Amino acid sequence: MAMAAGGFHAPDFTVAWPSGEFGGMGLEGAVRLGYRKELEAVPEGPRRQALYDELVTRQYQAGRAMNMAATLEIDAVIDPAETRGWIARGLASTRTAPSPTSHAIDAW
Repeated sequence: MAMAAGGFHAPDFTVAWPSGEFGGMGLEGAVRLGYRKELEAVPEGPRRQALYDELVTRQYQAGRAMNMAATLEIDAVIDPAETRGWIARGLASTRTAPSPTSHAIDAW
């Protein structure tokens, strides 16, 4: 969320490489916190570890860049070779206020 200015609607555009992963925090930690009751309900040992592994796998699946693009959370999943072009077009399309010391303020 820090990389997206706190939300996916604040930035002018959001793109990811196919290897991109999204989550509010590290996914392993998110599973430990978010599924604490479910994990504690299973006796410590191989069964609990298997449940934890399954939950982490699900979170990684849900946080894949393609899934985020499919749910309209990000604008596109791009080929890494296209990164420079996306950045250049994105910067060219954003509207920024001129510097307070600029004489163009009146024109703004």
